[in-house]
Amino acid sequence: MKGSLIIVGFFVLGTLVGAGSLIPARLVAGSGISFYALCALMFCVGISVGSDTSVLKRIRSVNPRLMLLPFVTIIGTLAGVSAASSLYPHHGLFSCLAVGSGFGYYSLSSIFITEYKGAELGTVALLANVCREIITLLFAPLLVRYFGRLAPISAGGATTMDTTLPIIMRVSGRRYLVLSVFHGFMVDFSVPFLVTFFCML
Repeated sequence: MKGSLIIVGFFVLGTLVGAGSLIPARLVAGSGISFYALCALMFCVGISVGSDTSVLKRIRSVNPRLMLLPFVTIIGTLAGVSAASSLYPHHGLFSCLAVGSGFGYYSLSSIFITEYKGAELGTVALLANVCREIITLLFAPLLVRYFGRLAPISAGGATTMDTTLPIIMRVSGRRYLVLSVFHGFMVDFSVPFLVTFFCML
């Protein structure tokens, strides 16, 4: 929760700096800063994935049937976004799918979408994906109570291997630790591909 609020705080700070013209426009407009920030972020994501050698060992211990959960999360999210896209006809189906394909990974998806679709949709992506993480953190006990122990994992999307992992372990049980990490890793891995794909349609 604290990490999400820090991210939103920096977003608000950046908005105020931009609105107040505290940074000369010539330093930002057309400079490609967002592209270089995206490249740096992708490099850091690659390092974090490549350096965690224990992920493959954990994956081997996951029940084969439960290994389908990340794919169910992806398909369910995209189906829900497709249904909800009719409420936002000015954005279009593929733009909504690009936002939904962030799966809670707000830092990466919002930069991608800003680069391809502009700052307005990038802001929507940031807020939508931050909300997904916050909802998982706040309502995980209710999700377990009404929908079962796998529900918080699916709701958490790409965040289940880091920020939402502690709450998932607490409400679903420690036996779902490996599944939660595996789920987060797989959904996390899909984000750059799916967001880019839908942005280009």
